[in-house]
Parts: sequence; structure tokens; C-alpha cells
Amino acid sequence: MKQSLRQMLECRWSARHVQRYLDADPSASLTPQEVQRLEEHLDVCARCTQVVQEHRALHHALTLTLGPTSLPDEDAVDRLRRFVAGLDEEGPPS
Repeated sequence: MKQSLRQMLECRWSARHVQRYLDADPSASLTPQEVQRLEEHLDVCARCTQVVQEHRALHHALTLTLGPTSLPDEDAVDRLRRFVAGLDEEGPPS
């Protein structure tokens, strides 16, 4: 089945946004309009729907193998930020 240029552009746009959609990461979230656009595209595009299913299957397999992901320890992050800020103030070590 031959795709129109518009369909190809929607597939390309969707491919660039699908990981952020699946991750639901608040630091890189999609706007509600982007979510709606992607979901409307997935409703009509079997190829992109297959890509989403493959991403979900990969995530599931990695979670089973590696365990669930966890956020870094906030205290460690704060110590690292203070350390880096100190380097900026003092300049490079001699």
C-alpha cells in the first residue's frame, strides 16, 4: 500500500515522539496536543502501532532482565551539584 506524503510525514513525526510518549517522563513530556496527535495517528497507522508494541515488548523484557528503574539518590545528586559548582568557582584543579 502506497503512503501519501502527509502519511509519511505523520509517521516520521510519530517516530520522533513515540519514546517520550511511552516513557511518560515528566521532564520531557509531550503536550496534550502532541499526545492527541500521536494517538490519532496510531488509531489509523498499523506500522506505527507495531513500532509502539515493539517498544513496549522491549521495555517489558528489559524490566524483567534488569529490574525496574529507579531514580538517583537525591543526596548524591545534591553532593555532585555542589562539587561541580565548587569547580566552577575555583577553576580547574592544578
